[in-house]
Amino acid sequence: MPDKVDPQRLDTLLSRIRREVEHGPLPSAQVAVAHDGRLVAFETYGDAAADTRYVLQSVGRSIVAGVVWKLIGDGLLDVGEQVAAIIPEFAPHGKEEVTVEQVLTHTAGFPFAPLGHPKMLDRELRLAAFGRWRLDYPPGSRFQFHLTSAAWLIAEIVERRTGLAFADYLHERIVRPLGLTSIELGVPVDRQPGSVAPMLATDRTADDQEPDPWGPWYLSDPKVLAAGEPSHALVATAADVALYFQALTHSGLWKPEAVAEGIRIRLTEHPYGEQIYGGGGQRRTSMGLFVTVAGPDAGSNLPSSGSPALFGSAGAAYQLGFMDPESGLSFACLCNGYPLAGYDHSPHGTALLTDIANLAAGLVRVTGPAARRGRTTLSG
Repeated sequence: MPDKVDPQRLDTLLSRIRREVEHGPLPSAQVAVAHDGRLVAFETYGDAAADTRYVLQSVGRSIVAGVVWKLIGDGLLDVGEQVAAIIPEFAPHGKEEVTVEQVLTHTAGFPFAPLGHPKMLDRELRLAAFGRWRLDYPPGSRFQFHLTSAAWLIAEIVERRTGLAFADYLHERIVRPLGLTSIELGVPVDRQPGSVAPMLATDRTADDQEPDPWGPWYLSDPKVLAAGEPSHALVATAADVALYFQALTHSGLWKPEAVAEGIRIRLTEHPYGEQIYGGGGQRRTSMGLFVTVAGPDAGSNLPSSGSPALFGSAGAAYQLGFMDPESGLSFACLCNGYPLAGYDHSPHGTALLTDIANLAAGLVRVTGPAARRGRTTLSG
């Protein structure tokens, strides 16, 4: 008998998420579960509809990763290449040795390289900014999340190798063929109302309180969201995120060896830097190519109840998307509630994401050889 999603476990998961909307701080939430190529559950709670799209924040990195993996499988990109060989404008100030793999694993050495709005709207200005960026440390010497800087380079690499802007390549070559058309980068300002759930503060106690202008709240500005920063400004429904993960192995658009290369662990370390920028944490994070992988420690808010091969990304403030190749399960939980600080590292916030992650990853009881390849084997 093939492994299946347990209906009682699914009910427990959905009740946990629904409770945070009905009795907790979240204005709305959307959750989707898919298994072996098909959607198993898709629910929306609170002030939203089934076609409401959410700002993916870091959950969008897995979608960006899929674009890169497709280029690798199509023979258009080798991760050992130097970025400057693809984008000569990037080379100044000692960056000529930075490789594509270092950009994809957040070890390239320029985690806070600046590129803000409205400069990000103009390709020539972006290229000029690439040239001005300076290294904070030698490439490959430190693992520190590169936030927006890495994604802009990835977008330019895609354009150089395909002739299409990143958003166009994603839409024309991946999203539209798969029918996952809620996934979009660069939603025009006039199309955002009624389509994209607005970001709302979960801890506001007075009307004059202002959110932190950096971090997640940066994307609350409709003009910034429309500008389409690649790794955080993607929007989608939870259903299409879960099905995107399934498509990586079931659609035929990706070569299996490219996906396997994408989720192969390159490093397992504690991320450097402050907690609000993804640093620290009690568990080490394992990196594939622009996705976090559970590996031996299941760091960076990935579930510890799945297999070591589980991959994806958590996003601010209570969002998560992942795929477990061992169980065949993919999952997405999206919401539009954020603390004014952007992130929730309180005991309640930590417990919420941990509960949801582990309940989701445990929806399928893996039996047989896949179970014997579980986490205890890797970490023992």
